[in-house]
Amino acid sequence: MTTLAETSRGKQVRVVQIIGDDSLSLRLMEMGLTPGVEVALIGLAPLGDPMEFEVRDYRLSLRRTEASRVVVEQV
Repeated sequence: MTTLAETSRGKQVRVVQIIGDDSLSLRLMEMGLTPGVEVALIGLAPLGDPMEFEVRDYRLSLRRTEASRVVVEQV
């Protein structure tokens, strides 16, 4: 298992779990990152942070520290 922060551009992954039990993990789930949803890395900022993902037909930007809280598996 890897995290969303370690995902390669263009790869399709599936969310397995959100690490943690705090307001950030709740916010990530509210933004659509729930177990079972498929996510694709679309692009990176010039210095690699933030990262842009496609989730449920919309685009979501996350910092690497936030993306590292999302455990994913390859589809």
